[in-house]
Amino acid sequence: MYYDVIFHFDQDAEKLSVALSNVRNYIKALHAESFTIVLVVNGPGIKMMGKTDSQAEQLTELASLGLSVRVCQNALHHFHLKPEWLNPVCQIVPAGIIEIVDLQRKAFTYIKP
Repeated sequence: MYYDVIFHFDQDAEKLSVALSNVRNYIKALHAESFTIVLVVNGPGIKMMGKTDSQAEQLTELASLGLSVRVCQNALHHFHLKPEWLNPVCQIVPAGIIEIVDLQRKAFTYIKP
């Protein structure tokens, strides 16, 4: 089977909790499989990606289990956030929407928690 997946997050802290729970459950359920799991963050969701935010520790733990966190440069600019403010597990991409399109073209499954 092919299990590469994109989780798309662009909302508030409550929705981030749901998204991270989905990610954790996905990783746990497929522990014996090989897959790539990506969390793409854009829009207001970017405000939850700071290194001292409430769910920063959980995000870091999931990254250690294989989660790739990709955040939108456009959202950083829009909300006047500096790259050094971000959780270190975050990778900045030029545009979150383009990242999603590119991954879908590579047959990643899209999930919007």
